[in-house]
Amino acid sequence: MTMASAASVGSRNPLLRAGLPIAAFAVLAIGFALAGLAFGPVRLDLAQILAVFSGEADPTTQAILTQIRAPRVLLGVAVGAGLALSGVALQGILRNPLADPGLIGVTGGAALGAVLVIVLGAAVLSNLPEGLRPYLLPFAAFCGALAVTAFIFAFARQAGMTSVTTLILAGVAVNAISGAAIGALVYISDDQQLRDLTFWSMGGLGQANWTSGFIATLCILFAGAGLLQMARALDLFQLGERAAYHSGVDVERAKLKAAGWSALAVGAGTAVAGPIGFIGLVAPHLARLSVGPSHKLVAPAAALIGVALVLAADLAVRTAVPPAEPPIGLATSLIGGPFFLWLLLRYLRRSTPHA
Repeated sequence: MTMASAASVGSRNPLLRAGLPIAAFAVLAIGFALAGLAFGPVRLDLAQILAVFSGEADPTTQAILTQIRAPRVLLGVAVGAGLALSGVALQGILRNPLADPGLIGVTGGAALGAVLVIVLGAAVLSNLPEGLRPYLLPFAAFCGALAVTAFIFAFARQAGMTSVTTLILAGVAVNAISGAAIGALVYISDDQQLRDLTFWSMGGLGQANWTSGFIATLCILFAGAGLLQMARALDLFQLGERAAYHSGVDVERAKLKAAGWSALAVGAGTAVAGPIGFIGLVAPHLARLSVGPSHKLVAPAAALIGVALVLAADLAVRTAVPPAEPPIGLATSLIGGPFFLWLLLRYLRRSTPHA
């Protein structure tokens, strides 16, 4: 095979073209994960990190790495991947580049479920067995995300079709209602609950521990596996619901699966890390710009980008003004807000007919 024919094969094979960007995203994610283990108020070098794994580190270094930074990195990986995959699924199902778990109310519903447990869950916790108590918060957040997702999809369904415009507007309304309900709960909370709510509501990985990280990771792995299996259906949805149906896709079942898996991923991540905005919006678009429109490639690429973005934002807030630690939600909003405005402007330019 000549060089020209090899290049032609490579240009026709999206897997070959996407291999390099996906590998670069993987290296980037791994790099930020290692940086998350090494950098902080106390800097650890490679020898100290290796000493922890070999059991030869001093107790302080051992505690910093195994009890603080490793659970934090694990949670960041899970949350970043879960939010990114949820964004891929929702944008694909709705055929709308502006769809995002936060914009359509899923994150707000998860936040409301979690806040209900923080403020009113003492009575419920006292009646639960000790082993089930750590699961109540992620379960409530999942229920909140699932309830909101089911409501907005049902509300936006008209004549057997889901109206994208109605769905987004319903999401805006649900976000407002969730915000008002959270405000009422904040009003009746005590000083300790208010402090917990204030820091939790801005998002962050500072409360990560092995229990919460393991629960969130397990839920997000389960949801992520379900979302990754929807790649073919998401590709067919881009042709329209009718074309997807005639291609063998159970359209309504696909919508429910996307909504359910997204609710599980967003709910689990929000329960532990709080609402972290714009990852589900930014990561899928960066993935499409890098690997093309095929969801078989977009989904893993977006997951790696989401991981890198969350870990990079966490590293930035931990090292910016030590020992203080600004919320990670502030960093992601500073990135995602301008990106969303650029995306909206681009979308409007494309949809406006030229004279």
